[in-house]
Amino acid sequence: MKINGNFMNLKDSYLFALIDKKVSEYRESNPDKELIRLGIGDVTLPLAPAVIEAMQKAVAEMGNAETFKGYGEYQGYAFLRRAVCGYYEEKGVSLDENEVFISDGAKSDVSNILDIFDTDNTVLVPDPVYPVYVDTNVMAGRRINFINGNEDNNFLPLPDNSTEGDIVYICSPNNPTGAVYTKEQLKIWVDWALERDAVILFDSAYEAYIQDKNLPASIYQVPGAKKCAIEFCSLSKTAGFTGTRCGYTVVPHELVRQNSSLNRLWLRRQTTKFNGVPYIVQRGAEAVFSEPGLSQVRESIRYYMNNARIITETLSKLGIWFAGGTNSPYIWLKCPDNMSSWEYFDYLLHNYNIVGTPGAGFGNNGEGFFRLTAFGNTDNISKAMARMSNG
Repeated sequence: MKINGNFMNLKDSYLFALIDKKVSEYRESNPDKELIRLGIGDVTLPLAPAVIEAMQKAVAEMGNAETFKGYGEYQGYAFLRRAVCGYYEEKGVSLDENEVFISDGAKSDVSNILDIFDTDNTVLVPDPVYPVYVDTNVMAGRRINFINGNEDNNFLPLPDNSTEGDIVYICSPNNPTGAVYTKEQLKIWVDWALERDAVILFDSAYEAYIQDKNLPASIYQVPGAKKCAIEFCSLSKTAGFTGTRCGYTVVPHELVRQNSSLNRLWLRRQTTKFNGVPYIVQRGAEAVFSEPGLSQVRESIRYYMNNARIITETLSKLGIWFAGGTNSPYIWLKCPDNMSSWEYFDYLLHNYNIVGTPGAGFGNNGEGFFRLTAFGNTDNISKAMARMSNG
């Protein structure tokens, strides 16, 4: 018996453990201090009424022999896949329902999709980055190249003739930086991928937060993207499904490599390794895309984006450079006075009783930067920003 030695190459997931340790120690020494957490990546508002109503109805159906559901369709129930296609139609993107695969969230699928690719491929990952992109490929033993996001390119790196990779991860709006690619910038990536027969893994988990209608909410709004891109989306942040788990992945029929349809390969993988998302959850997800559902989840998004506005206005007033916060719930700021990420963490904790996330935890290029999130209570966020303004 041999274990997968690639796991030994993983870096320790120390970021949030160290944050918790520092916060716990501070609480013990300062029990009277009120801490405000602005580093949380989880939503805080409840599920929309339309979702709750649909799920309660589905629960009742499961208690009746005539409407009971057992194993569902591997790709997800047709009613939900059709609803997703209707959502894309609003973006000007036409999809066949067999190009949509319902999943338990984008995090799972951006990892599991690697099953259909050979481990000999080179993976291109932006830095800073969502750690899952790196860790899942380290586990498989793939070569990883990094493309640098930095202040000069507003954390939106673009390829050139020297950029090498067979599979590339793109997240827009980005976690952790909150930066969003324009359609023209994504076209550069699409053209690069088509030229090399590369495949783009496009993570659009935060597309619903884009306020500027000129910015693309799907890579398929870019001509040629269906021939080179797989798109992942999640209802976690769109509709508060972090504890309910539902998302979807789009694999276009046009995406063919080595005379093989990636859509068919992914279907084969799913029929072998995945039994689908529960019927009750899929009915709730369907309700997200209904007229009342979209209205209700967009109200929650407005709430979070108002929180982001409060943060960005404060940072602007303080003269602190930042990206994000306009079309994303994440705000990526430059640590003032040349502080390191962890120095600024300690500074905010000890001086303002605010907890955020050090950028160093997201890659080498995250050093010297810091992530705040808009997922939280507006009163607490206003209080935190007042502390920083008056400090």
